[in-house]
Amino acid sequence: MTMEEISKLGPQAAYEAHLAEGRFMIQRAASTGEYVFWPKVTSPSGATDLEWVAAKGTGHIHAITVNRARAGSWNVALVELDEGVRMMSTLPDVETAEIGAPVRARIETTEEGPRVVFDLIAEDAA
Repeated sequence: MTMEEISKLGPQAAYEAHLAEGRFMIQRAASTGEYVFWPKVTSPSGATDLEWVAAKGTGHIHAITVNRARAGSWNVALVELDEGVRMMSTLPDVETAEIGAPVRARIETTEEGPRVVFDLIAEDAA
């Protein structure tokens, strides 16, 4: 799908199309520089000139919890991206992590399609 075709989609479909192409993109208001996530048609301040930009892909854990069930355990993390927006995701290779720990995004392919997950960044590599 071309960038022009993606730009004609609604916000959620455009986000998913970018992921399918291997790009982690978020929205930014051209007039204010305000970053937006979860995909929307307007920013929280009301700007409507949202454009898709590549996320830096780094941030830190704002909150994390572990869900345990008979089928296994997994974490749910609230990650604050370096752009200042927060998103829910998971850190699939660890059970839990410290609040404030630095993370890096990657796109993981699942049966349901691509999704953004995070990996811990070693402190000396940050």
